[in-house]
Amino acid sequence: MTQTATGKLSPQTDHAARAVDLAAENQALRARMAYLLEQAERNHSIMTRHQAFDLDIVSAANFPELIGTIFRVLPVISELDSVTLTLVDEDADIRTVMLKLDVVFEDFPELIFVESLDGLGFDLGQRNVYTPTPKPLLGMYDAQRHATPFPRPPAGLQSVALVPLLRNKRIIGSLNLGSCDPTRFTPSLGTDFIEHMASIIAICLENVISNEMLKYIGLTDSLTGVYNRRYIDRRLLEEIARARRQKYPISFMYIDIDHFKRVNDTVGHGGGDDVLREVATRIKNELRTSDALARFGGEEFVVLLIDANLESAAFVAERIRASVAGSMIALSQELQLSVTVSIGVACLNPGEAEGDPAAIARAWVAQADTLLYVAKETGRNRVVSRAEPVAQHGGKSTFGYELNRRRLRLSSCPNVRLDPQPTAESVSECQT
Repeated sequence: MTQTATGKLSPQTDHAARAVDLAAENQALRARMAYLLEQAERNHSIMTRHQAFDLDIVSAANFPELIGTIFRVLPVISELDSVTLTLVDEDADIRTVMLKLDVVFEDFPELIFVESLDGLGFDLGQRNVYTPTPKPLLGMYDAQRHATPFPRPPAGLQSVALVPLLRNKRIIGSLNLGSCDPTRFTPSLGTDFIEHMASIIAICLENVISNEMLKYIGLTDSLTGVYNRRYIDRRLLEEIARARRQKYPISFMYIDIDHFKRVNDTVGHGGGDDVLREVATRIKNELRTSDALARFGGEEFVVLLIDANLESAAFVAERIRASVAGSMIALSQELQLSVTVSIGVACLNPGEAEGDPAAIARAWVAQADTLLYVAKETGRNRVVSRAEPVAQHGGKSTFGYELNRRRLRLSSCPNVRLDPQPTAESVSECQT
């Protein structure tokens, strides 16, 4: 290095040193620029993936689709090792409705229900309309403290974020995120992004749950709480198709409360409603979770038994008959009523479900209805079943002879119009 007599660097040397410094600074700036570009591209990729995720959950048509999308997609796009969802369900309304709509909760082990806000893990204290909404809780994973939001934690879980799900300042649950990276969720980390994500999930959850509630109301009998005819009509077609594919028998019961008109005449329609509710409860208590009970109208109920042959279905029907007749129905402390039911049971065996499902369903229901009529004609308070196939000829049931006999009986009833196809209501009116 060349110096002058005064000890200063020569101009040439000073210029070279500055050039080296500028090159190093330029290289550092280039590295910084490359890093920022890489981060920008990464953030753009994350934003694009999350926008697609938002569209997926917004377009979810039902509860299982929404929950499944959250658990399947969110861990991937956010590079997380664990994602769970906790919902507040104080009176088990959500679980009850979803079970009625055939949601299989075993398919979603990461979905957690708690009875109250205390189960979410936030320090809420006494809340009112002026209380600020809780912020996400970020920090190190603690097996004891986080046992509820992470019931099945992955090995090596290090940091977690509990993000409240809010709708109109009301807490409906929490989105729980976990990572094996101890620096992923720290108390100093900004939470705007995960709060935004949680707000979209909360909106989607509330909308889907509300829609499922409305669907449940539309498929449920308001008086007894069991399914209605609309539901069973739809379920029949589904189960016939499923039985055809999986080659198992399904059975159908047609149940009618004996002399129900006398019940209404004796105790009034309010007492009659109490009888309907109690009979529905007693029937339901004899069924499996997979079976479906519906009120068909008036005092008539139907039961769809999955993977049940005629012998099994007749056995269940006899249990139902005995349960209803076995003890009196208490309408008040002073008034008790003895009620019985008549039941017709028909079975659709493997190999008999070929053809148009709607035509098969009509013939199948007609068979059970005819057998119910036999039970009524032979004394009531009994079960009648038989194993004849539900054959079809030109779209008509082979039970036309029995149905024609029923039409002749209807024609002799006052105030009953003889339709080409007699309805269950007209038959019930004549028999009661």
